[in-house]
Amino acid sequence: MGTSNEDLPQGTVKNVVEQDTLKWVFVGGKGGVGKTTCSSTLGILLSQVRSSVLIISTDPAHNLSDAFQQRFTKAPTLINGFNNLYAMEVDPTVENDDTLGSDGMDDFLSDLANAIPGIDEAMSFAEMLKLVQTMDYSVIVFDTAPTGHTLRLLQFPSTLEKGLAKVMGLRNKFGGVISQMSRIFGVDTEFGEDAILGKLEGMKDIIEQVNRQFKDPDLTTFVCVCIPEFLSLYETERLVQELTRFEIDTHNIIINQVLFDEEVVESKLLKARMRMQQKYMDQFYMLYDDFNITKLPLLPQEVCGVEALKAFSHNFLTPYQHSLVRGSVEELEMRIATLKEQLKDAEEELEKLRAGQQETIM
Repeated sequence: MGTSNEDLPQGTVKNVVEQDTLKWVFVGGKGGVGKTTCSSTLGILLSQVRSSVLIISTDPAHNLSDAFQQRFTKAPTLINGFNNLYAMEVDPTVENDDTLGSDGMDDFLSDLANAIPGIDEAMSFAEMLKLVQTMDYSVIVFDTAPTGHTLRLLQFPSTLEKGLAKVMGLRNKFGGVISQMSRIFGVDTEFGEDAILGKLEGMKDIIEQVNRQFKDPDLTTFVCVCIPEFLSLYETERLVQELTRFEIDTHNIIINQVLFDEEVVESKLLKARMRMQQKYMDQFYMLYDDFNITKLPLLPQEVCGVEALKAFSHNFLTPYQHSLVRGSVEELEMRIATLKEQLKDAEEELEKLRAGQQETIM
C-alpha cells in the first residue's frame, strides 16, 4: 500500500504532554530503538508543564546515566540543569536483599519467594512502587526494559496473586510445617507464617492499587517506540496487543531513526534503506490509523547530554520538516552544487595520482 504520509494526520506527543491528569507514562519497545532517548526527552518536555517529574529506568542495561551524562542510582537524583526533573535507576530482578531485609523472617521469605517463579521480581517491583508512592511527583516516566521484560512487569499483580494463593495452599495443606520451618530458619513464632503472609498480602495490596491506576487511561498511558523495520513492527504489534489485553491505554507510537529523502543521496545502500523504511512506515500508518504516530529523524550523531536532548525535543512537538522539497529549484541547485564539489574532489585526486606516477617514472 503506497499511501502518502502527507494525506494522514501528522502525529506528535503533544497529547501526552498536555494531558495534565497523567500520573504514569511508560515508554517501551524492542531493544536498541531509542527508548531511553525518548523517555528522557519526554521527561524534559513534561518538566516544562509539571511541578515535578521522575524518570525511572527499569532496564538492567541502564542507559539513563549515559543519556544525561550524569550518574544515577536507585535513589531519585536531581538532573543537572533542572529544578524539578529527577531520575533513578532500579533493577527489579536484583533488589531482593534490599526488599526483603536481613532478619530471619525475611531470609525465609526470600527463600520462599525464590521457589515461586516470578514472584521475587513482583515483590521487588511492589516495594519500588511503594517507595515511589511516598514521593510527591506530579508524573513518573518509566524507561522500561525490552518488550519481554516490560510485559512480565505488567503481569506482576497476577503473579503476586498466584504466589499468595500457593502459599495459602501450602499453609492449609501442611498446617504447622511453615511455622516449624520458620523456627529452623531462626524466626520467632510471633514472626512466623502470619508475618510472611502479611508481608505478601501487603505487597499484593500495593501493586493492586497501582494496577488499578495503570488501567485508568486518565492516569496512565504507554508510548511505544520502534524503528521502521520488520522485527520492530512485529514487536510493536505484539506489545500493543498485550497492552490491550492488560487494559492499559496506548495511543502513541514513536518511529525513530527515520531516513528522510531530503538530501542528494547517491548511495545505493541508503536509497534501498529509504525504500525499505517507507514500506514499513506505510504499514504502521495502515495498522495504527487511530494512533498519534511521531517520526524522528536518524541523526549523524548520538543524542547525549541535556542540551542535545533539549535540541532534539522539538521533533516531539512539531512534525519533522524536510529541509528541501524534491523537484524544487532549491533542491536542484543543491544537487548541482554537490555534483560540482564531487567533480572538484575527483579532479584533485586525479592530479595527485598523475603527479605520483610521474615521480615513479623519474
